[in-house]
Amino acid sequence: MSSDQTGIEVREASHDDYETIVEFTKQTWPDRDGGDYIPDIYHDWIEGEGKRTAVAVVDGEVAGLAQTVLLSDWEAWNQGLRVDPEFRGRGVSVAVTEDLFDWAREQGATVARNMVFSWNVAGLGQSRATGYDPVTEFRWAHPAPDADAADESAASAEFEVTSDPSAAWRFWTDSEARDRLRGLALDADESWALSELTRENLRTAADGGGLFVAQNDGTRGFAHRVREYERPAADGEDPETEQWVEYGVGAWADAESADVLFDAIARDAADRGADRTRVLIPESPRYVSDAALCRVEIADEPDFVLAADLTRESR
Repeated sequence: MSSDQTGIEVREASHDDYETIVEFTKQTWPDRDGGDYIPDIYHDWIEGEGKRTAVAVVDGEVAGLAQTVLLSDWEAWNQGLRVDPEFRGRGVSVAVTEDLFDWAREQGATVARNMVFSWNVAGLGQSRATGYDPVTEFRWAHPAPDADAADESAASAEFEVTSDPSAAWRFWTDSEARDRLRGLALDADESWALSELTRENLRTAADGGGLFVAQNDGTRGFAHRVREYERPAADGEDPETEQWVEYGVGAWADAESADVLFDAIARDAADRGADRTRVLIPESPRYVSDAALCRVEIADEPDFVLAADLTRESR
């Protein structure tokens, strides 16, 4: 599928586009620590079913790219939008995004979401201009793996940690966390993507020993593990790779139940040989300050999620 909009051709990305894309993504965020991930993963990133990676071509030159991935039979996740600085202001981001919307719509998706770092003002403006509306915000918490983690407070002694998916689902459906996150949690298959949390997700986590439900005269919160992976360590660190374990969402009723859940996560992460963890939590004064009260490392800034309604014929 290709389109032509004001001299812009949009087509499927190929391995032959690699060198050009590497060149204009070298300095994606020149003022931030760390480089763009796309050059490191490009060849694997564009492969696979249930996705489309599109490039925009202007005057024979690759001027931008983006990707959409189907997370479910109705949810698409758009990511990796990049535009060569030499072609900015010429409608490249709009052309690529509309191509992805069309493709996702043809596959049956009714919503396409994306994530933008809260500090990325240009990216936020670009997303709104290309048809996305604001949905929610979240932050990462990073409890340290600890096989002996256990809160010794009198309150936590009254808690039991179970793996009951029905109890977790009941808590989620009526929780402040669900309302703030609009029902979204970290997707189990696509990294850096959020999708609607389902009862089946919790059952799957429980079956794999990765569901942690804090109970004390009723259910007081839960968290669930979604993936494990290795990633390069920071420059100069030994060993050269770190083992990460990610948890799809942390939802709780109060600071005491948060403490119980973070301890359960710390023990689970240690059992799985993790060096680092991250847990998606709602961005709110209460949730973030609860995590701080539990002495858990927290990301400096939140991330924003936006969404486009694909049932609208024209964006």
